[in-house]
Formats: sequence, C-alpha cells, structure tokens
Amino acid sequence: MNLDDFSDLIERPDGGVRRDAEERRERMIVPVGSLGRLDELGEWLSAAQQSVPVKAIEQPRVVLFAGDHGVAGLGVSGRAAGTAHELVRATLDGATPLAVLARQFSVPVRIVDAGLDCDPELLPESVVRHRVRRGSGRIDVEDALTAEEAERAVRLGMAIADEEADSGTDLVVLGDLSVGGTTAAATLIAALCGTDASVVTGRGGAGIDDLAWMRKCAAIRDALRRARPVLGDQLELLATVGGADLAAATGFLLQCAVRRLPVILDGVVSAACALVGQRAAFRAPDWWLAGQASGEPAQAKALDRMALNPLLDHGVIVGEGSGALLALPLVRAAAALAAELPEREPVAEEEDDADEGAQAAAAYGDAT
Repeated sequence: MNLDDFSDLIERPDGGVRRDAEERRERMIVPVGSLGRLDELGEWLSAAQQSVPVKAIEQPRVVLFAGDHGVAGLGVSGRAAGTAHELVRATLDGATPLAVLARQFSVPVRIVDAGLDCDPELLPESVVRHRVRRGSGRIDVEDALTAEEAERAVRLGMAIADEEADSGTDLVVLGDLSVGGTTAAATLIAALCGTDASVVTGRGGAGIDDLAWMRKCAAIRDALRRARPVLGDQLELLATVGGADLAAATGFLLQCAVRRLPVILDGVVSAACALVGQRAAFRAPDWWLAGQASGEPAQAKALDRMALNPLLDHGVIVGEGSGALLALPLVRAAAALAAELPEREPVAEEEDDADEGAQAAAAYGDAT
C-alpha cells in the first residue's frame, strides 16, 4: 500500500456548484456577508453535495477510533496507561460529555476498537471485532506498529468509511478514545511541520502537571528522532510513531474524501491524522472542517498547515469528539439557511426593463 495513491483518487468539491451556490446566495433577501461564516459553510456544503440548494444534514454520525498507546506508561497522560477501554465503556453507558451531547442532538455514535489494551470480553463484540492489535508500541523506543499492522489499520479505516458512505451517512463527526494518543499525535505533527517537541507539547484532554508535561516533551523529542528518517513514507511514519487508532483514522479520512463524505475534525488526534492525509493527498482537506480549537499547540500548527479555521473556540478540551459535535448544530444551521431563505423578488429589475422598453419605444417614435 502507498498512501500517495489517494492523490489520484480524491477530487475537490465541485467548483461549478459552489459558484452556483454563491450566485444563489447573492439573490437572497438577507445581504451577502450578514451571516458571516454560515454563508461560507452553506456554499461548501453545496459543493460537497453537488446540490443547489444545499440539502439538510439528515444522517450525521459520530465515529470514534479507540486505542491505547505504550508511551502512556511513561506517565505522560492524565489517565493510567491501558485504561482507554474505560472511556469506551463510559461512552457506551452514556456517561461522557460526548454521549450526553449525542443524545441531545440525536446523533448515533459508532466506536471502533483499533488497538485497545484490554480483554475483548470487556466490551461488546461490535466494538472489538475490528481490533488490529492489543495496544500500540512505546514510540520513544520502538515502533508503534509493524508495517503489516499499519496497513491493516489504514484498510480498517477505509472499510469503516465505505460502510458509513454506503449506509447513507451524510456527515461524520470524527473523534478518538485513547490514552497516550495526544503524545503520538503531537509527534506526527512536529515531524510533518518540522518543529521541536516543546512547540507541540500540550497537556491533553485529561490535563497533566508540569512534571508530566516535561516527561511528555521528552517522549515526543525521542520519538521525533525516530520519525524524521521515515518522513518520505506516510504509512511507515504511522507505523513508527503513530498507532493503530491513528492509522485507522487516517485511512478513514482519506477514504471519506474519496467517497465525498464531509467530516468534522475534533482535537489534536484527528488533526494529526488529517495532516498525514494531506501529506498523501493535498486535495483531501477540502472535505474536512475543523470543529473546534482545543487549545493544544500541536492542533493549532496542524490546522494552520492545512488552512483549516476552527468553527468554535469555547475552551472545550475534554476531547472524545465533544468539541466537534458541538459544531454540528452550526453546520446544520448553515445548511438550513442556505436552503430555506427566500430569494428576492425580481420586481425592480422587471420595472427597470419596462422603463427601458418604454424609453426605447418613445425614441423610436420620435425618430419616425
């Protein structure tokens, strides 16, 4: 597998349809620009859907890729290593912010175990049946995955994207359920942006103290030394310093772009996967929205590199897709406004035409 092959498969949203949407917007009763970014969102959706007027978002879905990262054993996370399955269980039980918001917005949630470090019996078969491996390697001293595992993870993400597209999902909110995932994500972003570890090291969704931050920074520094020699091959990069969940999310994002399925990104983990995807296929980010600014420095760097401007900045750092899901009502509002606001009546234009006709007739009469 070569991720660069996606470059030939991904096209940008239809530019002609977007121009038609812009022209329709200019005819609406509300002045152009008065709705701010909602205008831009409506036109982007029209181009993605190839439809003017834009269609309502009727079947959104939250997709969460779950995994444990060996680097968490260094004490770089606010959660104990190997406990990502507890996040999964809490989400399934409806006891996380993401689960509460999903109920509020009536959006189904799909959790995919790509690399949890737990006994499969602890979770439903529908969650664990896709697992690539049990936990990912400690990226500061060893590869996260073998080459074969990395390819399996990417193909897993592609298959999930195809299943969602085939089932009628019309927009995806992408998130993650991981412990140690922000360390791997920051490493990927630092490697792809050519920055130092201290520039991208944040405190994660669970929050860490200064000592843990220094351990995290050191782990990213060491992982970067291992990442830089393999920057020319995105699949090898994911195997070296990514993880099963990050590789699966990368494959998912790329295949969603192939299938013309829009995605709202959440925090630093999804941003890192998107940045790897952009490296493979430069047109792919045109199919993604940045749902929120999480406050993670690595996320800000990745979004800047992809020219993606977050829709929200409310200081939501809990992760798990919550911030991206909060952006969904804004996207739905943009679609509704673009589709349902009436156009101006062309009365004035018709009167002007009539006046011009009368003037022309009078001039013709004078001439004869």
